[in-house]
Amino acid sequence: MRIAIGSDHAGFAAKQAVAAKVAAMGHEIIDFGVESSEQRVDYPDIALKVARFVAGGNADRGILVCGTGIGMSITANKVRGIRAALCHDEFTARMAREHNDANILAMGERTTAIPAMLRIVDTFMHTDFGGERHAARVKKMMDAEEDSGRCCTWADCK
Repeated sequence: MRIAIGSDHAGFAAKQAVAAKVAAMGHEIIDFGVESSEQRVDYPDIALKVARFVAGGNADRGILVCGTGIGMSITANKVRGIRAALCHDEFTARMAREHNDANILAMGERTTAIPAMLRIVDTFMHTDFGGERHAARVKKMMDAEEDSGRCCTWADCK
């Protein structure tokens, strides 16, 4: 598989370890930066590059790392076609893939130890989408993108 990866300065060390792990698994890495922990960057810039690359069909999956993973996942999910999941353990990584067909994994270097991240990545990369009953739910999530600009009243939402 082709994997797009990126981090801000707060996630650089973890990104390097994750990239090495994914490459050792035999996948191609496309690294969107940063190049060092000293290279200050706004995490939305990196998240958008990776998310757009994945959404455009140029990579099979993406991995994003920042301080907490929160900002990266929120930003990536703004891109049509992206289902970014912030995962803190192997269970959430498995559920993200199996139930939600997540195509981007987000993690936080300040919240999750690198050895745990490597286990999370292994789970994320080796878990397939469960399909069947989950497919209808994922379709509802993706259909929401088409309807996201529509406002409603309380009566419409009941």
